[in-house]
Amino acid sequence: MKMENTKHHRLTSFAETASEAPLQEPDRQYYFIEKAKDIFAEKCKEADRTLTFCVTTFGCQMNARDSEKLVGILEQIGYVEEPDEEKADFVIYNTCTVRENANLRVYGRLGQLGRIKKKNPHMMIALCGCMMQEPEVVEKLKKSYRFVDLIFGTHNIYKFAELLTNSMQSDRMVIDIWKDTDKIVEDLPVERKYSFKSGVNIMFGCNNFCSYCIVPYVRGRERSRDPKAIVREIERLVADGVVEVMLLGQNVNSYGKNLEHPMTFAQLLQEIEKIEGLERIRFMTSHPKDLSDELIEVMSRSKKICRHLHLPVQSGSSRILKKMNRHYTKEHYLELVDKIKKAVPDISLTTDIIVGFPGETEEDFRETLDVVRKVRYDSAFTFIYSKRTGTPAAVMEDQVSEAEVKDRFDRLLKEVQTISAQRCAIHEGTIQKALVECQNEHDPSLVTGRLSNNLLVHFPGDPSLIGRLVDVSLDECKGFYYMGKMKDTE
Repeated sequence: MKMENTKHHRLTSFAETASEAPLQEPDRQYYFIEKAKDIFAEKCKEADRTLTFCVTTFGCQMNARDSEKLVGILEQIGYVEEPDEEKADFVIYNTCTVRENANLRVYGRLGQLGRIKKKNPHMMIALCGCMMQEPEVVEKLKKSYRFVDLIFGTHNIYKFAELLTNSMQSDRMVIDIWKDTDKIVEDLPVERKYSFKSGVNIMFGCNNFCSYCIVPYVRGRERSRDPKAIVREIERLVADGVVEVMLLGQNVNSYGKNLEHPMTFAQLLQEIEKIEGLERIRFMTSHPKDLSDELIEVMSRSKKICRHLHLPVQSGSSRILKKMNRHYTKEHYLELVDKIKKAVPDISLTTDIIVGFPGETEEDFRETLDVVRKVRYDSAFTFIYSKRTGTPAAVMEDQVSEAEVKDRFDRLLKEVQTISAQRCAIHEGTIQKALVECQNEHDPSLVTGRLSNNLLVHFPGDPSLIGRLVDVSLDECKGFYYMGKMKDTE
């Protein structure tokens, strides 16, 4: 662990504070929340106003859940949320590093913040998340973005209150990056974005080492949360009004392997299903190599697991899949899809596909198109291969030309969109339950609901419906969503 400070009296002050802190977590972090409250009150007095914060999240739902934890702690300390980062006194970027352009976006926005900070003497800037786990990134920040106050990574996010207390008392950049951890700290504050649904981490890290992916290097090895802690968290969420949970992990299908008393993901789902008041269970992401017959059976019997499965294929070519280190073939993937569709006929399947992986030929790409046509995905996230320094794929020969990649990407997108529109239309005329999530952005007389299969429906209603499960007739398919109306439930 590395921390940097200069002013001797301030360093001593933090050292004294830290020396009195409990050693056990989460008690230690609650102690620092109280200390941070005192410092925050002094800073507000100096500024003659209540200081504000803005947390900006880049990347996946794991990052979004981490950001909710940061917000929970900031609000306990006394900060007030300000949606505009250029007006906020404390800006946090929770970063992603899956693709190169995510890093470039952070640097660009950071440059703007540096100029704003010169005009606001009370402003603090913090960076955390996956991008901070790359040593060259931290070196660049130390050299070129010296106005940043706090840098920490993915493994020690639970220490945010302690790190913030240190940073508030320091005149220099505080850096705390861990290479890895086996530690999971429960019961820290969280401020949910939605009152009626919530993400729930069931595991952290990844052991798969797909050759194109930086995640195992920045998120560390797999570690599963204790099932009792997961159930306890969901019970509390339900008591607080949550009706739908999204179970989160880089590969939920390998949940429980490293527990003292191993438990499968399917068994965990069965325990969660018993929670009274919980209406819907979602999960992501599922790795095809670990999706078991037991899980398929549990999904087929379940009344609460949503009829949606995100099953990344990445490529339809067995040759490319081997180069990607995915541990399954095209044939195995298609067999798995057949099994799932037989067991859960109304399942909605979505996927991730990479175009232009090193060495991909036209024949390989046609294999991908073949899988898309055979599976008939409800939707697909399509990506152009992005070279990530530090991954095996970055140094592979036969990088595909830009022109070829663009041509293939356009062809794939057209195929995916055509099939998605056809798949969406099959539900037209049916009545289904929708969880009302928000007022419609474009027409305030409408609300937007999400179906079990993850598709959206827009229908007349007022904001009092938000958070409720209602029956909706799907009157008209608009390609990727529905227009409908609420049915009387009497």
